[in-house]
Amino acid sequence: MERDSAQILAIRALGWMAGEPPVWDAFLAASGADAGQVRAEAGQPQMQRAALSHVMREDDWVRACAAALGVPPEDLAMAAALLEGPGGRNWT
Repeated sequence: MERDSAQILAIRALGWMAGEPPVWDAFLAASGADAGQVRAEAGQPQMQRAALSHVMREDDWVRACAAALGVPPEDLAMAAALLEGPGGRNWT
């Protein structure tokens, strides 16, 4: 997966979340952002990482988002890992 594809998928995931009130409300609460800020920053890598990270918190969300976007769930995980970068995860 290319970085551009990962970014597009993250923006699409944001759109999916906006249509899912429980997921959306949890994202806004966790991020401290409001809908206007999310909309304004959707093109920014930090917001894209936050969106995918949030979707990845719950298996049901991953499956529902992937189904709605017509992608395999693994694509969401791959996009999240790509946008996070090599220094973003600590596996120890």
